[in-house]
Amino acid sequence: MDIYKTVVRPFLFSGIKIDPEFAHHHLMQALSALDRRSDPLTHWLNHQMARSFSWSAQPLQQSLWGLSFANPIGLAAGFDKDGVAAGLWSAFGFGYVELGTVTFHPQPGNPPPRLFRLPQDHAILNRMGFNNQGAAVLAERLQQRQQRSNQLQSQSPVTSDFPIGINLGKSKITPLEAAAADYLNSFRLLKPWGDYFVVNVSSPNTPGLRTLQSADQLDRILDILQTENQSTKPLLVKIAPDLTWEEIESILVLTQTYGLSGIVATNTTIRRDHLHTQMIDKTGLPVTEEAGGISGAPLRDRSTEVIRFIYQQTQGKLPIIGVGGIFTAQDAWEKIIAGASLLQVYTGWIYEGPWMVQRILQGLSQQLEAHQCHTLAEAIGLDSRS
Repeated sequence: MDIYKTVVRPFLFSGIKIDPEFAHHHLMQALSALDRRSDPLTHWLNHQMARSFSWSAQPLQQSLWGLSFANPIGLAAGFDKDGVAAGLWSAFGFGYVELGTVTFHPQPGNPPPRLFRLPQDHAILNRMGFNNQGAAVLAERLQQRQQRSNQLQSQSPVTSDFPIGINLGKSKITPLEAAAADYLNSFRLLKPWGDYFVVNVSSPNTPGLRTLQSADQLDRILDILQTENQSTKPLLVKIAPDLTWEEIESILVLTQTYGLSGIVATNTTIRRDHLHTQMIDKTGLPVTEEAGGISGAPLRDRSTEVIRFIYQQTQGKLPIIGVGGIFTAQDAWEKIIAGASLLQVYTGWIYEGPWMVQRILQGLSQQLEAHQCHTLAEAIGLDSRS
């Protein structure tokens, strides 16, 4: 019996209707306290968590950008913005984590309420606005974590060989014309501590941010970052699902020009059509009048379409991290055969609970066997090659 789906989720989603941001904040506080501990009891607990939530299979392992991924399922940016539980996510079965979105300047984000569950649609509406403690705090936290790990002088199965990505955003107080320098300042602080980096120009919750996806704006950002980077860290860009095919093609040209390592497809959507939810209980306003991005099931098909388009346009030469509407192994499989090398979850994990990753990995292994694929790499883009 899945205690999360039978007991915890009904408690969180109905009855007293615990505020989603309140619940998330206290979960992260608890995980942060656990992540900072290094005593034998905590290590034992982490190991027990990993035994409960993880599932490993050699065909699901792969190497990308010189990094080893135990499995393709990662925790998407937005869940652990400040890296307070960076050392714990592998215990929940994830193959990697993407921290952030982090900005150079610390900022509180948009005023609450700013996070809403849409249970009828298996979705979340958020307008958080990159609330985070800033790049300097995240850099210091990751440095301290590395120092604690070195002091243990032992390799823990929970924390070893676990890639950490960092998602970079623009500070709200920084004018759009100074965006490139803002991203650069964050990258300089965090470069030693991230295994890969993502340029987020696609959130709908920072005024004007999505305009940075235009070729002329994005060109300046990528130019200054890659000049600093000198190809020492994998650099990706995260795009919106609401772009036209022509706009995506323009971004793909820039990925080739600047030698980007991949693309994250996709961020949340600003579309409201096909939603079953009509009103937001907390505000009493129609969902069409609420600002913010929609994640979860309504995003599933569009994000998969974008993944397939990118894969076909690049002949499968540009690695894709697929994100949007993954709840089941079938959802994950469809994104992989569309062209995704790695996957990320957020909303699905909230709805399905901590055993979701295990279920997806088991299902992916079954799909590989059914399609006579010996490795995950053989399945990537399969529906464009069949």
